[in-house]
Amino acid sequence: MLALGVILATKLVPGISCSDGTTLIVVVLLLSLFNAILKPILLLFTLPFIILTMGLGVILINALLFFWAGSLVEGFYVANLWAAVWGGVVVSATNLAASLIVRSPKKPAKPEKRDDVIDI
Repeated sequence: MLALGVILATKLVPGISCSDGTTLIVVVLLLSLFNAILKPILLLFTLPFIILTMGLGVILINALLFFWAGSLVEGFYVANLWAAVWGGVVVSATNLAASLIVRSPKKPAKPEKRDDVIDI
């Protein structure tokens, strides 16, 4: 789903472009690595800032990771920090929508039948 988000970001956000499919795969792998390793560390160290901004700091962290991917991968271009912010928002919204669609519905909890209790 991250690949779909990056494709949508390149189509919707001016200032973000991807040259070909191989570059897209490299960007998706790098963003996945960033999200798995760097993002939790950044969230931990910037927790007071995130609390102070009521969660908007997470958008800035996503934008920073998106911007770093643009600077590290040849053929993936992110023009400035605002393009990275909007690209991160598009990718996050795409992942949220995909997880809501793919998620299985919750089954109602059945009350437990307890036969081992003796009533007096």
